[in-house]
Amino acid sequence: MKKVLIDIVSDIACPWCAIGYARLEQAMAQLASEYEFTIHWHAFELNPEHSGPGEPILPALAKKYGRSEEEMRANQSHMMAIAKDLGLNFDKLQERHTCNTFDAHRLIKWAGDQGEQTPMKKALFEAYFGRGADVSNHEVLLQCVEGLKLDAAAAEQVLVSDQYRDEVRADEATYQRAGISSVPAFIINSKYLISGAQEPHTWVQALQEMTAADETRVGFK
Repeated sequence: MKKVLIDIVSDIACPWCAIGYARLEQAMAQLASEYEFTIHWHAFELNPEHSGPGEPILPALAKKYGRSEEEMRANQSHMMAIAKDLGLNFDKLQERHTCNTFDAHRLIKWAGDQGEQTPMKKALFEAYFGRGADVSNHEVLLQCVEGLKLDAAAAEQVLVSDQYRDEVRADEATYQRAGISSVPAFIINSKYLISGAQEPHTWVQALQEMTAADETRVGFK
């Protein structure tokens, strides 16, 4: 078996991050007989300064990108169609509100210590895009914990403390220094960088080529 480590830099608030991982999952399933994959998730905040009540997503995106709400609605509808084909729940994509994701990233770090980092990330994607839930709200985060049958009391202790704060900040600083300014970003075997939500067939070809290659494209310490 060929062992492949994939470090994924992403934000819970990024729809393309959910789509990108779902496409990667399909590629990994195709290669499962030859490859053994290890996934590590790393924090990135699209709106690190955001605090207080969230804004409706369509006007917020329109303001951020200097485009009309109609254009943003069309863009979101396109993502909803892609997500549906991948089996993702994006039902509330256009009805969600902006929110801070820092505590959610701390919870993902905690879940990683329980061996449940990927399930937690996927549960948060589903909460935000599927149910339109506020993933800065501790009750919502604890519902995700309970849905995975993890220790909600232990998770609550994390959320009301500063646990994993430094780890999240270190993650963000590391990948910012490495030049990553948009997500999703995938680092393969600490050597190769793939950006964006690539199609499964692109992933299969890239992974096969990368594991056979001797040259290093991007190095991370």
